[in-house]
Amino acid sequence: MVWYAGAMRSYGQFCSVARALDVIGDRWNLLIVRELMLRGQCRYTDLRAGLPGIATNLLADRLRELEQAGVVERRDAPPPIATTVFELTERGRKLEPVIRELGRWGIELMPDTDPRLAFRSYWLEFPVGLYLTDRRPDAPPITIEVRVGEDPMVIETVDGEVRSHPGSVADPDVVLGGPAPALLGLVTGKLSLAGARNRGLRVEGDLEALGRVLPDPVAS
Repeated sequence: MVWYAGAMRSYGQFCSVARALDVIGDRWNLLIVRELMLRGQCRYTDLRAGLPGIATNLLADRLRELEQAGVVERRDAPPPIATTVFELTERGRKLEPVIRELGRWGIELMPDTDPRLAFRSYWLEFPVGLYLTDRRPDAPPITIEVRVGEDPMVIETVDGEVRSHPGSVADPDVVLGGPAPALLGLVTGKLSLAGARNRGLRVEGDLEALGRVLPDPVAS
């Protein structure tokens, strides 16, 4: 059991929820956990890139506090990286179900958000994991490359499961591009393919392969 009595502001309550929020409730803390959960080891510059809007001194402070709380650890990576990297501790990784449930809860709030907000393609791992399933697990695997945001990501079927990861692949079955809200609407079933296209989504490739993993749409 870890007891932390660092410099963080405290709610001053003898309650495990309050104590947890003493550690992870400050602004940006859970988003730092999100980044390390989705990306694994990160350099300081990687974290800054994945947390648009955070001041560099504030990120340094938050990382130091999370280290003191046993949530994050830093280590010197060997060549070719040869720099300090941050990663979640075993205790930090126990926050993954919390982050995923927050992602699930927040999906319903997304239609009302400003489409000009910052977006990173790998953040789509949350809705991909929640909503996409392989309807034909015995069929050959498929790959879908998403070109939304600054960096591409890949959605693929592996042994009957749907997974995603940053990067690109040669000769994907489908390529998706366009605005993030249209893509999110398609992935979550809030929009049909036609409805997503009407909102700017670009689709190239095998539509049957795409339909194999999409949920049934609840709106057009």
